[in-house]
Amino acid sequence: MIVQVKIQERCFIKDPDTSELGQNIIANSISLIDEIGFEAFTFKKLAKRIESTEASVYRYFENKHKLLIYLVSWYWNWLDYRLTFAMQNIESAERRLEIFVEHITHPVKVDPTFSHIDEVALHRIVISESSKAYLTKEVDSDNEEGYFISFQSLVHELSKVILEVNSDYKFPSALISTIIESAHFQRFFSTHLCSLTESDSDLSLELFLKHLLFSTIKEK
Repeated sequence: MIVQVKIQERCFIKDPDTSELGQNIIANSISLIDEIGFEAFTFKKLAKRIESTEASVYRYFENKHKLLIYLVSWYWNWLDYRLTFAMQNIESAERRLEIFVEHITHPVKVDPTFSHIDEVALHRIVISESSKAYLTKEVDSDNEEGYFISFQSLVHELSKVILEVNSDYKFPSALISTIIESAHFQRFFSTHLCSLTESDSDLSLELFLKHLLFSTIKEK
């Protein structure tokens, strides 16, 4: 079965999935951003790594911000694909929420379905860089263009599962987005600012987020 991860077309000028050069740009963007960080990343450095020209990169992406949006959107769509598969035929809404927490707290593994994507490195980028995709002055216009639809769709679908557990709960989207971002922040804190968290392992992070999720939903 061929699986494709579809990204909002306005994120790119030419779909990088349609050519070997495009896939090479994505693969090396991930490795380079993971290595030096988004601030230090430039199309000039990327072109040097892929032994091409800056102009060839600009044929696919208008700027590095659009490239980051593409990478982060790819991750959210991939996570959505994995969750959909893992939750198939699971009747219990509580168990589906547990699966969701397990997926965002357990170590990410490379998915052989997508040969040009290093999901492990991309996950590290999502943890450290994903908020930079929307914490900008252009966030409202970017949102109007649909750049964040992948994340919003994922949150929307998971919020419906919360309402299956407690139909009276008033803040399902806020809770899901908080859980997802907490998974990123707590991982980052445990590596760099350990005094800000007790979640010093995948298991402790899983237990913390499950406690936060279910105790909040079931609070009277």
